[in-house]
Amino acid sequence: MAAKAFVVHFSAAKPSKEPFYRYPDCPSTSQSLPLKSLSGNKPAGNFNNVLFISHYTLATLHRRLSPVSAGDSDVPHPFHQESGNFRSNKAFEEWNSLTAKFSGAANIPFMLLQLPQIILNARNLLAGNKAALLAVPWLVRKQQEFVIFESIVYKYFLLLQGMLTGLLGNLSLLSYFIKKREKEAIVVQTLGVVSTYVVISQLAVGEAMPMPHFIAISVVVATGLVLNFLNYFNMLNAGLWRFWEDVITVGGLTALPQVIWSTFVPTIPNSILPGTIAFVVGVAAVVMARMGKLSKQGVKFVRAISGWTATLLFMWMPVSQMWTNFLNPDNIKGLSASSMLLAMIGNGLLIPRALFIRDFMWFTGSSWATLFYGYGNLVCLYCSNVISKEFFLAATAGLVSWIGIALWRDTIAYGFNSPLRSLKELVYGQ
Repeated sequence: MAAKAFVVHFSAAKPSKEPFYRYPDCPSTSQSLPLKSLSGNKPAGNFNNVLFISHYTLATLHRRLSPVSAGDSDVPHPFHQESGNFRSNKAFEEWNSLTAKFSGAANIPFMLLQLPQIILNARNLLAGNKAALLAVPWLVRKQQEFVIFESIVYKYFLLLQGMLTGLLGNLSLLSYFIKKREKEAIVVQTLGVVSTYVVISQLAVGEAMPMPHFIAISVVVATGLVLNFLNYFNMLNAGLWRFWEDVITVGGLTALPQVIWSTFVPTIPNSILPGTIAFVVGVAAVVMARMGKLSKQGVKFVRAISGWTATLLFMWMPVSQMWTNFLNPDNIKGLSASSMLLAMIGNGLLIPRALFIRDFMWFTGSSWATLFYGYGNLVCLYCSNVISKEFFLAATAGLVSWIGIALWRDTIAYGFNSPLRSLKELVYGQ
């Protein structure tokens, strides 16, 4: 206990800029405590205290930064970096700062993916070409491959389903990262919500979407953004936040099986049964959790559903795309190599941060999207002779190098001897 008390006073001299969360193993970093040693009036910088501080090596630092298990990914990571071996701590802080910057930089490729379509829609609206918005080929490209679904009405509902799924996924992940206080990831998900809503607004202005539907979507988006940011600044009632989490939990659980089922239509019959069953199960799970009918682990599982369903929804995108490529090989030629490269870069920039904070869910989603959506489609383009060998090899070398650097720097930051230790902690915790 004496050791921990001393660290409290020492860390007060260098307040962290990151938010700190209380955990059983973590001392408080209250800045109201005076900077002095346990002996009373002795200065904190005397020889005995320096020797005492040096005892807190990187191993001690890592013990207090205990990684959460994969099932607890939504638990905020307790950063507390002021103590520990100074040389090792410097490497830790540098990689912490760099991974945060990489995560923030992911907004650039994601924005470049969205802007061309938004600009194109704006030009069509200004030119009075509303018919172009009815087609929206870049959103329903997959459905256009099937002659049986050429109905404009059916295309509209598929489009609406896809846009709402994207909004739900972004809002769910926004709530997830709000809880973790990951500012850069919050910006990424907010950008996703806003850019998708801009497209929906353009469809509504172009009369490609009924106004009542647009109003309902607007209410959901506005409510989600307001509640999330009120919660971020600790201005939201806990009951309202739990209600919002229940809503996105049920919504995500309903959407996931329905989207998976819809991918294989018309190979399988079109049906809303998967979504209906999942909705009933989701409502039952939420109600039981609220009524205290579930164990502690059961409640924790229900709380984690929204983040995982959102991640799985986005992870399903490359599976859906590859299924389309399998059924219609000519569809591969319609893919944009630059878009796939941007998708690979954007998601790849998130991998180091997810690994560093030991967020298994985030790491899984980012790695999957990088490898199977971005790089996977580049492989398809290369096999179809759409892109050059040089382009493909450069993308491959860049991806392999980036993943290698992420594992290597994480190993150094935590003072491990092997990157396998980092991956083990990522999956199983400490």
